[in-house]
Amino acid sequence: MQSFRTELENPIVEKDIIDLEKKIREFREGKIHDEKFRSLRLARGVYGQRQPGVQMVRIKLPFGKVTFKQLLRIADVSDEYGSGNLHLTTRQDIQIHYVSLDRTPQLWQELERDDVTIREACGNTVRNVTSSPDAGINPNELFDVSPYAHAFFTYFLRNPICQEMGRKIKFSFSSDERDTAYSYIHDLGFIPKINEKGERGFKVMLGGGLGAQPFLASLVHDFLPEDQIIPYAESVLRVFDRYGERTNRNKARLKYLVQKLGLDEVLRLVDEERTANKSKTFVIDRDAVPQPQLPAELDYPVLDVNDTLAYKHWRATNVLEQKQKGFYGVYIKVPVGDIKTDKARKLVAAIQLYAADEIRITQNQGLLLKFVREGALPALYAGLKDLGFATPGFDSVGDVTTCPGTDTCNLGISNSMSLSVALEDVIYEEFPELIYDKEIKIKISGCMNSCGQHGLAHIGFHGSSVKANGKVVPAVQVMLGGGTVGNGEGRVAERVIKAPSKRATEVLRYILNDFAAYAEKAESFHQYYDRRTKDYFYQLLKPLADLTNLKDEEYVDWGHEETFATAIGVGECAGVVIDLVATLLLEAFEKLDWARASYEAEAWSDAIYHTYAVFVSSAKALLLDKGVNSSTQIGVIREFDTHYVETGEILLSSSFHELVLQINKNEPTKEFATAYLGAVEAFINQIKAIREEKF
Repeated sequence: MQSFRTELENPIVEKDIIDLEKKIREFREGKIHDEKFRSLRLARGVYGQRQPGVQMVRIKLPFGKVTFKQLLRIADVSDEYGSGNLHLTTRQDIQIHYVSLDRTPQLWQELERDDVTIREACGNTVRNVTSSPDAGINPNELFDVSPYAHAFFTYFLRNPICQEMGRKIKFSFSSDERDTAYSYIHDLGFIPKINEKGERGFKVMLGGGLGAQPFLASLVHDFLPEDQIIPYAESVLRVFDRYGERTNRNKARLKYLVQKLGLDEVLRLVDEERTANKSKTFVIDRDAVPQPQLPAELDYPVLDVNDTLAYKHWRATNVLEQKQKGFYGVYIKVPVGDIKTDKARKLVAAIQLYAADEIRITQNQGLLLKFVREGALPALYAGLKDLGFATPGFDSVGDVTTCPGTDTCNLGISNSMSLSVALEDVIYEEFPELIYDKEIKIKISGCMNSCGQHGLAHIGFHGSSVKANGKVVPAVQVMLGGGTVGNGEGRVAERVIKAPSKRATEVLRYILNDFAAYAEKAESFHQYYDRRTKDYFYQLLKPLADLTNLKDEEYVDWGHEETFATAIGVGECAGVVIDLVATLLLEAFEKLDWARASYEAEAWSDAIYHTYAVFVSSAKALLLDKGVNSSTQIGVIREFDTHYVETGEILLSSSFHELVLQINKNEPTKEFATAYLGAVEAFINQIKAIREEKF
């Protein structure tokens, strides 16, 4: 690789990109361990694909907002560095696939020219902050949550407290009590409220998550004032960083910490941590996300579409009236979330005269256009129809959410994207009336990890396999009864039965036909499911699980021609911790440099947290030298007292526990930063002496 120089105005971003290029070069030269490098690149949005030698790059778009210029830039980058495709995700990101690792710094540089980042889009960090896509135009909202989501994005990006956590953290902001950003399955979910004094605040849900074992979040605040939501989140992250699991990644989410310690204890620790917060109060800039400039009013062409049935279906299912009088939001259904770059450019050309310069990516992998005048709707429809983007039924039964599955993901077991197309075909061809039903959601994941959010679906499927006649058969685990209730309440879908993948379409027919025949008047799907019971659906679908009558084509997965075989790689949903003594000590010295740099910049809170990280990393290194491995930072601190301080090998004026945990007993002042940094430098000097004597 050749070193390169960036041409960006932001020195922080420039340093990030140069550092990534340097680390890639050192990795190629064998100077950085593979697992350590994986953690580093993941935190910069670079994720290994199922296909060897290429990467997926995830672009972090806070609350799914993207301008026309940014979308065109992303399309250009995908053509130059990837496969010419844009994949919309359930977390309102865009992913580019088939990227060479060595070209990722240049790719990042090109994106940053239009203020688009990949920083912390993957890895053990705060992931993309999501919100209801209709925030800002929703007639039912108390206020626009977009500035709050934006504040979370800017506050926690590159924040020392969340750079090397045990696992990822996810935040969401719903625009109203319908909870369309799914607060109940997030680490922290926020729903806007206004109290009796007319003050803004949020209902706060904590400790939710999907994955292979879903947990519903717990209510922790009925009303948290708006200036307290960032300090509260900061305290939560500090607790998770210190007490969260780091060895067993399957138990390393916040939901498991709540399960392990209990909600009351976690909340006590959160409250204890507030003393050390960088911010005791944080005033949100409500103008940080201004509404886009309105499109000019034109002499719109007179088109013969208004009286067509197709236009009426589209208008009824894909168009919403905004709270801004005279304007409409227009949803675009994007099959499997994929947009080819040539079509992305044509899309911008088709909509830029009729919609405001702000697109929102939706959680079901579609798009929302804003501020379309009523007179522009027919012309906009005609332009979208020419591109195949005017399919009615957005967010209906016929709008199936799916992850990429075995197309590109290491963890994929089955081809979820082709199955999604097959299920949608069933809806549109056999149940066309259901394009008006926006209650029932169908979601698919290629494995049990729920990237397609099958765990919160009314009808969900995840990839699996079964054995029959000495062969492996692609299968789906059928999940029923999940979904949003509202105002922070939700339901986790139940596992009902497993059936061959090629029978998933029949599974769908059985369920929808039964619902049509036996649901009582005005009965919701949840009420119908509860009344019929899980066992009823098991018996209903049991014939489809019979493996004694398999056909040859059922040994082949959707979208494939070859016989099915499971081939699961190593997942990269978060970085892997490296338990190598030398590597950890090098990290500790690097963090000491960061602490000193932050101190020189008078960023006292950052200097203190970097200092804390030096204590933990260096202590863990010495413990590993004795074969002692602790799975949490608090465990490292306790074990170090036992194996080094109490034995006299390390001399301290107090216990290591008391020394290190001064971090949450003191305000982040210059005085404390000075003392704490001085203490860690003395500590590091002892460690250097021990290492020099030993080697």
